[in-house]
Amino acid sequence: MRYWLAMLLLALPAWAWCAMPTPEQARAAWQPSEARLLDRNGVPLESVRVDLRGRRGAWVELADISLALGAAVLQAEDQRFMQHGGIDLRAAGQAAWDNLFRARPRGASTITMQLAGLLDAELRAAKDGRSWRQKFDQVMGARELEAGWSKAQILEAYLNLVSFRGELQGVGAASKALFGKAPSGLDVAEATILAALLRAPSAPQKQVAQRACQLAAELKSATGCQAIAWRAAVALARPAAPAAQKVPQAWRALLGKAGVNVRTTLDAAMQDAAREALRRHVRELAERNVGDGAVVVIDNASGALLAYVANLGTSEVDGVLAPRQAGSTLKPFLYELAIERKLLTAASLLDDSPLDVAAGSGSYVPQNYDRAYKGYASVRTSLASSLNVPAVRTLLTVGGEPFHARLQALGLTTLTEDAEFYGPSLALGSAEVTLLELTNAYRTLANGGRHAPVTLRAAPPRTPARVLDPAASWVIGDILSDRGARSPTFGMRNDLATAYWSAVKTGTSKDMRDNWCVGYSDRFTVGVWVGNFNGQPMWDVSGVSGAAPVWRDVMDFLHRDRPGRQGQAPGGVVKRRVTYAPAHEPVRDEYFLAGTETALIEAVPPARRAPKIVYPVDGAILAVDPDIPDSVERVLFQAQGAQGHRWRLDGTELGAASAPLAWKPAPGEHRLELVDAGGKAVSTSRFEVRGN
Repeated sequence: MRYWLAMLLLALPAWAWCAMPTPEQARAAWQPSEARLLDRNGVPLESVRVDLRGRRGAWVELADISLALGAAVLQAEDQRFMQHGGIDLRAAGQAAWDNLFRARPRGASTITMQLAGLLDAELRAAKDGRSWRQKFDQVMGARELEAGWSKAQILEAYLNLVSFRGELQGVGAASKALFGKAPSGLDVAEATILAALLRAPSAPQKQVAQRACQLAAELKSATGCQAIAWRAAVALARPAAPAAQKVPQAWRALLGKAGVNVRTTLDAAMQDAAREALRRHVRELAERNVGDGAVVVIDNASGALLAYVANLGTSEVDGVLAPRQAGSTLKPFLYELAIERKLLTAASLLDDSPLDVAAGSGSYVPQNYDRAYKGYASVRTSLASSLNVPAVRTLLTVGGEPFHARLQALGLTTLTEDAEFYGPSLALGSAEVTLLELTNAYRTLANGGRHAPVTLRAAPPRTPARVLDPAASWVIGDILSDRGARSPTFGMRNDLATAYWSAVKTGTSKDMRDNWCVGYSDRFTVGVWVGNFNGQPMWDVSGVSGAAPVWRDVMDFLHRDRPGRQGQAPGGVVKRRVTYAPAHEPVRDEYFLAGTETALIEAVPPARRAPKIVYPVDGAILAVDPDIPDSVERVLFQAQGAQGHRWRLDGTELGAASAPLAWKPAPGEHRLELVDAGGKAVSTSRFEVRGN
């Protein structure tokens, strides 16, 4: 009966049914399931699966498809494809005979008829097959296709639209997913396997191999069944869907539509160099429990992101956007604020001695990285050598609220709590920041205090806002580039000391959970973070040994053609020869904001400082440590300017206060006094000891 139906349909004019698109329309309607991210020059960086309904690659032209596949498909699906006009009468007659007299009926759909069904959703078969009306329309569609399309166009569209297995649609996706190659490279074994899948996409591997072997024999191929079976076993054992792509969220946000190519500001060469530098150095630090890292590179002038390495490719965490404790990387902005407000100069001496600051119901006792103290150190040395105690003293001078507001103005949006929440520890980076925002804040220093957001898409430059004083910003950059001022902590030879001008700062958070290195030249700003996304601490990793080697490699790559140069000092910066008395630091030329310059920096002798209890501070709450034996646990009473003074605790004199006094703690409330020769209390501290 189907045979006579086919004959009747052939008698109808081609114009009786016309809903098929042109070849150009069919190709234009095709959309890959992935979107591609391109660099600034159009170089592909990443393909991201956007459409989850199926896996489709780019449209593949017939000239780029293996001849072996074309032959195998025609042999399997439509042996008289080149002779018929859309309907194969011999196949239709044979199908009618088989449907009447054989237990296993067969179809007679040509490739052209199948293509009509692929192009028109209304012609696709349901679970129980096509209706007579659908069959009629399918034949009409095939006749129209044959009238307006060439055979090559029909075969090309069919191979791109047909489903092979599971969610694999089109020869591009099937060839890549099953065999890991382009369609042009398919051999006979692979071609027969794909052709065998067309009739039964979900068939078991053994059945597919048998069908492919039969096709190879019909094509008189020398490829043996054993080779085909082995290739089928390997190909069909691959997972039906690839593992989730570990693509940064910032990249995914750009790729909202399937089949599109999105050009970014990234540079493929720079991206590769940054990723490779990070992988190499994190691998070297594996024995120190370092497993993750991130890198970002920003063009100073435009704010364009040139590199965005979110992780090592083994995690879905975006290390560029993940908040982490800042460590000492916030210090440059603290000193800039102090210099800008003319509270300090780069030459000012700061007291690097034990400090105890009341914080809430307890006290905050900052220590330097090496747990040693320098006595007096200039602002230049304190910042370049990353001394902690001078930074806390500077915060107490500047004020927590102004510094907190300044950090927010620099774009650090993660500082959601108020200044009181962070307390004096804000000077040492107790707040969490993201690598992207922190690096852009350093870019603000590089740009003389002008702040603007970064961009991942090419866009007209945005007018920057003046956030920092240009003169103070320049002085901070000069300090951060001074390897001599850096040497007390880091030495003269390290990865921070580039062969060209650059300004850089490292940072390490509490318990070595985060390690940073952020710095800039006249053209680029680079930020690096290393650590562990799971929060585990690193083992004996400093800024110089952790993030700095990655930063140095990236900076060297950026300046392989032209070295960085220090910008000319802006108006309002003056240079003076400075002498220290006593000679805490050598005579040198120093930079000042106009009106703050001086030729002599004289330290106030301890005897001239007002007598004061330094530790414990008034209101402190101390706790007895149960892990320390009572026989050795002590609290160290400390005072400044205490020559000729004595300690008095709860009314009982303890001895001279000119030196620290070790006191065995006793639970309860206490009153500690610093008394002069006449017995008058000049400083008082009330504190409490808790514990057994």
